[in-house]
Amino acid sequence: MSFWSYEEARRSSIDRDSDGEYGQLRRSVMTDVAVHKLGHGTFSTAWLAIDEKTSKYVAIKVAIKVGTADADRTEADILSQLTGNAASYIGSEDKPSLIPVVLRRFDLRGPNGTHPCLVTLPARCSLRDAKEASGSSLFQLDVARSLAAQLVMAVSLVHSQGYAHGDLHLGNLLLQLPSSLNSLSIQQLYAQYGEPEKEPVVRLDTQAASTDPGVPSYAVPSVWLGIQSHEISLGEAKLMLSDFGVAFRPDNKSRFESYTPLVLRPPEAFFEPATPLTFASDIWSLGCVIFELLAHRSLINGFLAPQDEITAQQVELQGLMPPEWWGKWEKRPRWYDEAGKPLSNASDIWTWERRFEQWVQNPRRSRDMETIGEDERDALFQLLGRMLAWRPRERPDVKGVLEADWMTRWALPAYRKAWM
Repeated sequence: MSFWSYEEARRSSIDRDSDGEYGQLRRSVMTDVAVHKLGHGTFSTAWLAIDEKTSKYVAIKVAIKVGTADADRTEADILSQLTGNAASYIGSEDKPSLIPVVLRRFDLRGPNGTHPCLVTLPARCSLRDAKEASGSSLFQLDVARSLAAQLVMAVSLVHSQGYAHGDLHLGNLLLQLPSSLNSLSIQQLYAQYGEPEKEPVVRLDTQAASTDPGVPSYAVPSVWLGIQSHEISLGEAKLMLSDFGVAFRPDNKSRFESYTPLVLRPPEAFFEPATPLTFASDIWSLGCVIFELLAHRSLINGFLAPQDEITAQQVELQGLMPPEWWGKWEKRPRWYDEAGKPLSNASDIWTWERRFEQWVQNPRRSRDMETIGEDERDALFQLLGRMLAWRPRERPDVKGVLEADWMTRWALPAYRKAWM
């Protein structure tokens, strides 16, 4: 992937000597100067930059699209609509926005096509990265509650504007950077977090640099600005829901394919592939993510598990699925008889209670962290059981989630405590 600065693209004059990832953005892009690489994914690369007009740090998200020259502009358009139509959610210095606010938009043109770019506020790390960096993979209990409340509020905002997010998981939940970062000069930032390192890009067959104009001469590893999950304080637990590249309007355009990871994917995407997805698909994934915020692992076990193993675990949690689905589940006889009786020993069945004890309570006890009381557990089970109802129409909408007992008595109070 090769990116060129706005001025270089306008002049259509390309200097191969500066054709590395960092060099192509290091010079001024509009009013922003690239400082370091924040990270990359399948469809975009994010850069930390400083706005020369405000002297504040920003993030530049450069979109890519595999197999085509011009990346689509879906995310930029959706974010612009969401933040433009919901001023009360945009936030302030004290209460930042729950979704990325688009500060500017522009295009970069280079050897691989035209790349739409978004300038937004930077993030510290994803919640997935924070958990992976921690030996416990746990958040402090009030932090987990507050993050859950903020996530539900963010999804409420998105749904209220007619969109379903379509890809809820911890990798798309970002921890916002503290405002104190803006007090650091670029030199101070480098002293604290390290300067960008240039790693040569070479061909595997010849070990020589590529002469293809679409391949940069070097790449830059991402900077780590993050923090271990168990070290995040309640005041630092400020969430931002990101990555709206697969968001969709269920009322305007039918979406049949779910892009959510399998362990978080709603069952209707498997059993009813010809039926359009609805807002309820987000509710299923949201319920799974809420559990994962409290636990040290995901609710459904096995990131690389095949669909049928995931379905079997869903039955362990929620009981028999609708009869029309039960009849079309071809590999069902591997786990259950016709009446729904498990073919494995009872010790192999992971119920709600067992997952909760083994994946939430026990890990917290072993690290002298606060555990969940019986009243809260019962309210949590009641909420998650409804959110993971087999039939989409039987799940609560996001307003119903916000009004649930667990949200009003534990999650939202933890969120409000952070702002006291």
